[in-house]
Amino acid sequence: MSVNMSKGQAISLQKSDGGTLTAVRMGLGWQAAPRRGLFGSRTREVDLDASAVLFADKQAVDVVFFRHLVSDDGSVRHTGDNLVGGAGQGGDDEAILVDLQRVPVHIDQIVFTVNSFTGQTFAEVQNAFCRLVDETNGQELARYTLTGGGQYTAQVMAKVHRQGGGWTMTAIGEPANGRTFQDLLPALLPHL
Repeated sequence: MSVNMSKGQAISLQKSDGGTLTAVRMGLGWQAAPRRGLFGSRTREVDLDASAVLFADKQAVDVVFFRHLVSDDGSVRHTGDNLVGGAGQGGDDEAILVDLQRVPVHIDQIVFTVNSFTGQTFAEVQNAFCRLVDETNGQELARYTLTGGGQYTAQVMAKVHRQGGGWTMTAIGEPANGRTFQDLLPALLPHL
């Protein structure tokens, strides 16, 4: 059963049977919003990019994004760049896979971001979401709707972080500005 998350909400990544998740997928989906013009409505393609920044004690130590598809240790993998978003099917346009068992013990947080590489604002995006899926069985665990439109070009989506002996996901949903994950690093610090 999927949880519709709200900003700031955290959920444990323990399975309902008491086991722990071993692999998750953070999916990102979106559509370009139609714009009304003199000759009717039209859409302009929007290139959103998902990134995962791996932190060890509040220091960024690795990143996975469209130009670096696999973390140095191999535990986090980006499935590839989507330059235009979805056609309304509700599926993932970009995804980042995390093998939680392979994440090195010094990595305590993985922060997921989304940014508009082409610089359009979220006012030009509709039906945007991020979701966490149990990669072993395809079950959606949590979904966070990236709401609000707005005149920003990026968002700090969510993070998975170690808590006790397991992992927890927290929906962040914080608007930011930047075309790349590097531009967003200062906006990530308050959420670590």
